[in-house]
Amino acid sequence: MKDIKVIVTTHKKYKMPSDKMYIPVCVGMDGKDDNFGYQPDNTGENISSKNPYYCELTGLYWAWKNLKADYIGLAHYRRHFCVQKNLPKDIDSRVEKALTLEEADKILEKADVILSKKRRYYIETIYSHYKHTMYVEPLDETKKILEEKYPEYLKEFNKLSKATSAHMFNMFIMKKELLDEYCTWLFDILFELEKRIDVSKYNNFHARFFGRISEILLNVWINKNNIKYEEVNVIDIEKINWIKKGSSFLMAKFAGKKYKKSF
Repeated sequence: MKDIKVIVTTHKKYKMPSDKMYIPVCVGMDGKDDNFGYQPDNTGENISSKNPYYCELTGLYWAWKNLKADYIGLAHYRRHFCVQKNLPKDIDSRVEKALTLEEADKILEKADVILSKKRRYYIETIYSHYKHTMYVEPLDETKKILEEKYPEYLKEFNKLSKATSAHMFNMFIMKKELLDEYCTWLFDILFELEKRIDVSKYNNFHARFFGRISEILLNVWINKNNIKYEEVNVIDIEKINWIKKGSSFLMAKFAGKKYKKSF
């Protein structure tokens, strides 16, 4: 059996999968005491203080620098990989349907990375969706950084910007050596972006653009490097208000109203 560890990023006490593959990580623990009994993201080498802007990426950074395993992955307390169907509605039972170590081991026999199934936007491109729902300046600046530091990735960035689907949520399970390469590249770009964009001009919700841009960059890195991956469904542990989410999407696209919160 492969040595696989998947961190589950959270900021509160929550029902976690019982499978031994999972490690709950409480993010944003810099200056705080109560980690709910989970692994805090402010031990060892870490960027926990950046959590208000980097979201789950402070957990990823902690795992990259401190977690020892042959494969490392990231999931969320409200989102998990899942290969099973006919899922129960209650939260506790639903969480226990998350991808198991045995299932992940089998999938990784065929690929180096597990990714979420692509989210499709149909009437929007990745770039236009971002521009309509968020403030686009940080994304445009990211493109400039690629032009300057990693020009070989620019073609894939432009290609993805015009696409209508992508792997989202920053969810993956990948070989540790690939994680080293990916995180070295990713955080170099994000730390440079941090120098160029003043986060104080955005409210708390929109200042979290580092986490959102990294969703796009994961796709760029995977595609550019021809990484062999397998897609797995993602399940939402809690019910989503699709009517509210859909109406917010339409208001962003046609009325110019940015998102105000996550769904």
